[in-house]
Amino acid sequence: MEKTTLIRNAQAIVTCDPEDRVLFNSDMLIRGPQIVKIGQNLTDPYDEVIDASRMFVYPGMINTHHHFFQTFVRNLKTIDYPNMTVPQWLDEAYRVFQMVDGEVIFYSSLTAFADLIKHGCTCAFDHQYCYTDKTGNTPVDRQMEAAKMLGIRYHAGRGTNTLPREKGSTMPDVMVETTDEFLKDCERLIGLYHDPAPFSMSQIVMAPCQPMNCYKDTFVETVRLARDKGVRMHTHLGEGENEIMQERWGMRTLDWCEEIGYAGEDVWYAHCWELTDDEYRRMGEDGTGISHCPTPAILGGFPILNLRGLASKNVCVSLGCDGSATNDSSSMLDAMRTAWMMQSWYAKQRGGSILPYDMLKIATVNGAKTLGREDLGCLAEGRAADLFMIRTDRLELSGTLHDPRNLLPRCGVTGPVDLTMINGSVVFRDGELTSVDEERLAAEAEAVCTKSLREPCRAFHNLV
Repeated sequence: MEKTTLIRNAQAIVTCDPEDRVLFNSDMLIRGPQIVKIGQNLTDPYDEVIDASRMFVYPGMINTHHHFFQTFVRNLKTIDYPNMTVPQWLDEAYRVFQMVDGEVIFYSSLTAFADLIKHGCTCAFDHQYCYTDKTGNTPVDRQMEAAKMLGIRYHAGRGTNTLPREKGSTMPDVMVETTDEFLKDCERLIGLYHDPAPFSMSQIVMAPCQPMNCYKDTFVETVRLARDKGVRMHTHLGEGENEIMQERWGMRTLDWCEEIGYAGEDVWYAHCWELTDDEYRRMGEDGTGISHCPTPAILGGFPILNLRGLASKNVCVSLGCDGSATNDSSSMLDAMRTAWMMQSWYAKQRGGSILPYDMLKIATVNGAKTLGREDLGCLAEGRAADLFMIRTDRLELSGTLHDPRNLLPRCGVTGPVDLTMINGSVVFRDGELTSVDEERLAAEAEAVCTKSLREPCRAFHNLV
């Protein structure tokens, strides 16, 4: 029999539902993975009760772009991202990425998942393109292992880079695959992990890293296989590569993708800060989404997306942390606050700001739409019990509690949440991950990072 949990007397439930309801002093009944009833003074039987009388309850946030392995490539003086273009940064960073092995993949993923969970993220997509001689084809398998250990809902983007360095890519030889190798492993992963059913905990996305680092047939064959298998597609686009693509192909990247069918409602791109108004219009017409990653945009000094303008063109924009080497954290609360502040600055320059609550919906409702998850994104009967809670009896929140919808981005509530629930199970409460010995894992992770990356990286840069 499925466990039943009653969240009792929540001070406020910010539903993010189509009516944008905020329910005060209300209960939520959860059976197994799903919400079955929301209302006041529910009398249904339950197995466990959670007192939420001093809590604001929010839908779990959905991260639509990340690179988990990069959590072990943070805070390095040797990669000075703000002073580089994206292609220059990639050229430097891949020298470090080629050192990654399977243990780095596992523990770096645990690190990212923990950070995400502690800051209210309940479903995460990762763009895993780091395949080296040391990892073999195991990265997604190791990530699935880590996701199951912590209890987070995981969409794995099986990435690849197929164009050799001597033909114009930024890739070291040890990180280049063939298109056939990529496709074969995608079929294996889809067979093992892709669950399209409601409340599924794992799905696979086909995600060649970026057009400038792959052969054209890699993308052409991705379209063919992904649509045959019914999985979604993702890549980087519009982040400084257009000049290279025009020189190589005589066209801009979006034109290139549209020509081969790598666009549509089952596709979303990361970044897109160098696109034109007409290109955004076309994306809105065909349903192609954007994962907006605010922190690397600030670090790189890139243009700010006009989110209000994109919404007017019907472009679905979701929120991503992006790789930790260009963010240094995996907090969706921080990303949401940063994104809203960017929009506020943009409005002062050109007009077109959005409400803080709109940013919350970008991080929840739009994230679910981007991943094709009709069971996620809001708190309503029949939806998954993915949520987080913030205690309201904190002195620093005094004077803000009259407006729970706008609270998080506007007031900068960016520290750890007080409870995270995923698929009806509490995975983080009162500062502790509920399923693991965090102190032991942290020590193991630091040891792996030092042995596999930090010491070799230091030696490498001393040599050069």
